[in-house]
Amino acid sequence: MDVVLLERVEKLGHMGDVVKVKDGYARNYLLPQGKALRATKANMARFEAQKAELEARNADARAAAETLAASIDGKQFVVIRAASEAGALYGSVAPRDIADLARAEGFEIDRRQVVLDRPIKDLGLHAVRLQLHPEVAVSVSANVARSEEEAAMQASGKSIQELRAEEEAEAEFEISELFDDLGGAADDEDDDRRGESGPVDVPEGDGGDDQPQV
Repeated sequence: MDVVLLERVEKLGHMGDVVKVKDGYARNYLLPQGKALRATKANMARFEAQKAELEARNADARAAAETLAASIDGKQFVVIRAASEAGALYGSVAPRDIADLARAEGFEIDRRQVVLDRPIKDLGLHAVRLQLHPEVAVSVSANVARSEEEAAMQASGKSIQELRAEEEAEAEFEISELFDDLGGAADDEDDDRRGESGPVDVPEGDGGDDQPQV
């Protein structure tokens, strides 16, 4: 299907370009979202008549997107999720989750502006692209963790593998300390017992082998 673009579409063209696309792509995405019109004579005439208005509207939308981009670019959003010890999520983080977190912090983001190649299914820091306008995109970060404390450590640059190694080393140290304390307590108890009993005194002349004198 031939369509005329009403705005820039990534990897496809700019406003006013007439391009050929698959019918399904046009019917399911470009046409219903107002990004293009069928390239008929009537629609081409309609586009030319509205071109100046479309350009002005696009300029306003781009300016608003650039303002938003300046405030959100590089922002990190903490996503708390349950996960296995290996770091695999029990579920996933989708574009809607990122959009909800952004809106909770005062950023007007639509889930359709959140671009993920695939759902996030692991703990850690994940780069997320926000397409705020056909000509304006920024990158934010999703800090996916099991707790706020874990998120803070990941934000400092530690990976989930490093966090696990530190937890295991700390647990081993605590066990070692416990055994050392138990061993020290046992030694002290033995010393106390020896101190209480003391040496055994044998009376003089009370040997069992001595015979009475006549």
